[in-house]
Amino acid sequence: MPALTGCIGASNAVNDLLENHGIPGGLTLACLDGGTYTKLVVEVDYEAGYKPETSSTNMLVERLEQVCDKPNGVELKFEETTFDHEGSWSAQDVRDEAWDTKSQEPRDGSVLTWQFIFPSNTYSDDNVLGVAVDASTVAIFGDSVDDAAGFFNRPSAEEVENSVLVHEAGHLLGLVNLVYTSPANHEDSENKGHSNNEDSVMYWAIESRSVGTFISGDLPTEFDQDDLDDLTGLANGSIPSTDQLWRS
Repeated sequence: MPALTGCIGASNAVNDLLENHGIPGGLTLACLDGGTYTKLVVEVDYEAGYKPETSSTNMLVERLEQVCDKPNGVELKFEETTFDHEGSWSAQDVRDEAWDTKSQEPRDGSVLTWQFIFPSNTYSDDNVLGVAVDASTVAIFGDSVDDAAGFFNRPSAEEVENSVLVHEAGHLLGLVNLVYTSPANHEDSENKGHSNNEDSVMYWAIESRSVGTFISGDLPTEFDQDDLDDLTGLANGSIPSTDQLWRS
């Protein structure tokens, strides 16, 4: 069982598996393979005032289309939602509220559905901008994203959100080393589940409110070659995977 820390929230990974919710990366093969699940729907549930930027969700679709074999495409589904929650969020809070509001099971016929929720307030560790809590569920905390914008709006909150959204999708894809072991040495030794390459969207600092001070220049929004090679290896079976809710 992988150790899940930082923006990968799994307080009880064994229980998650038993409940069939899985761990981040648990539906990696279902996303990468196009034979059984031919379409990916990204359900975006947001509280009033917290709808993600169009640039962020469009970029998310582009990145998923790049790596996931989905003959019938990747589709966004937006829903304004009121979550029955007050105060900061734990990983379990995110799981509970997300599963209460899901409009569709993650696996339904030939459709695979991931859910990204955008609630008010912050994570229990308010330094965290987003968190992947199981095989299909992510939360992005808009208040923390806004606070992460740099001086003189460089990077802007929108640019931070762009990176964080793709970063958390990367965790649902199993990056880095969540459900496999990469042949490349690109996992950060002090921040498990993250890249040591600041040009990768999976770079460890992307999870932090202080991302603007960690990275100079443009924030990364793309998977680097090691990330892409890992996903290719997972898809063709040359890299073994674990903890999958579905196998080809």
